[in-house]
Amino acid sequence: MENAIIYEVIGYVASVLVAVSLMMSNIIRLRVVNLIGAATFSLYGMLIGSVPVAAMNGFIVLINIYYLAQIFGNREYFKILEVDPGSAYLEEFLNFYQDQIKTFQPGFEGRWKGADLNIFILRDMVPAGVLIGHMTKTGSLSVNLDFVTPNYRDFKIGHYLFKENTEFFREKGIERVKSSSGSKKHNEYLAEMGFEKSEGEENEYMLHL
Repeated sequence: MENAIIYEVIGYVASVLVAVSLMMSNIIRLRVVNLIGAATFSLYGMLIGSVPVAAMNGFIVLINIYYLAQIFGNREYFKILEVDPGSAYLEEFLNFYQDQIKTFQPGFEGRWKGADLNIFILRDMVPAGVLIGHMTKTGSLSVNLDFVTPNYRDFKIGHYLFKENTEFFREKGIERVKSSSGSKKHNEYLAEMGFEKSEGEENEYMLHL
């Protein structure tokens, strides 16, 4: 009787994991959680003696492993594309994602017109991220917006921009990048990119290039 209850709990956990994975917009997280859910379902099938359940979900595990290997194994193309502050596409992009921008960086409030630096980060030619900021004569870039679209929030764009392409900023005379704090997830992203809290400024983060 006790084993039956344990098996039932495992089945419920597997169901929840699969259901949660299907609600995720980030394809990598979807694959990983779905893989764990399918593996749990496969274990459940073996425990209850159901070969079809175990075999089918074992096959789903292999499918997820295959696609994750494709994602992490393929060489992706990244490029920085500067645009004019009056770009119609930039305006449409910001309007389309305005609700998500408010969630991650509520302090942005549409402060982009007249910015000194407006760039898209292309990922396999898809505009996956945008960085908008004002440059100062003292070598700082004050970031108004640093936003990545939902399908590409795996830190790769940030690593490409702030760790692999520091020369892009230095050529413009930028030695430091300042960013205001945002949501918890946005602050975690800043920490991952190497930003540190500015001394005396509780809501400001600084990255030295």
